[in-house]
Amino acid sequence: MSHSPLQFRIAQLTDVPAICALVNSAYRGDSSRAGWTTEANLLTGVRVEAPEVSDLISNLDSFILVCQQGDQIIGSVNLQRTEDGAYLGMFAVQPTLQGGGIGKQFIAQAEQQVQEQWGVKRMWMTVITTRTELISYYERRGYVRTGRIVPFPEEVGDEFRLVKEIEMLELAKEF
Repeated sequence: MSHSPLQFRIAQLTDVPAICALVNSAYRGDSSRAGWTTEANLLTGVRVEAPEVSDLISNLDSFILVCQQGDQIIGSVNLQRTEDGAYLGMFAVQPTLQGGGIGKQFIAQAEQQVQEQWGVKRMWMTVITTRTELISYYERRGYVRTGRIVPFPEEVGDEFRLVKEIEMLELAKEF
């Protein structure tokens, strides 16, 4: 892949197939093991499907920001407006490009985007509690543990869980 500059833009419905492929390759299955953010040892199945991504793009209180290099989408993140700021979820960078600083630039862009678009002063996320390397990554970016632990979403059925008890830790950053 060429080293053309990174470009950031809000996703459109025509991006749905590329976003689904990227997110699923970054989180689950053997392809995700090329990066360091895999959930393959915790969960099976697909991470996201087209109807969910389409809904996130179409919702007025949500958007998906994509990162492109040339004409290829190499990163995506969903940002949702909440009562207390913006929720960052479904953050993905192409597994073979992880560890090269793209995620750091992408998070900074996402933070800037929600401040400009919604005027929020806080961004928060949830991370699987056993993903200590991922929690540390976000802490290096200024996110702090709020002390709140929430159950893993029930819509992810037991048939997809390789580990039965999964909890999520909330992290937040004030701007």
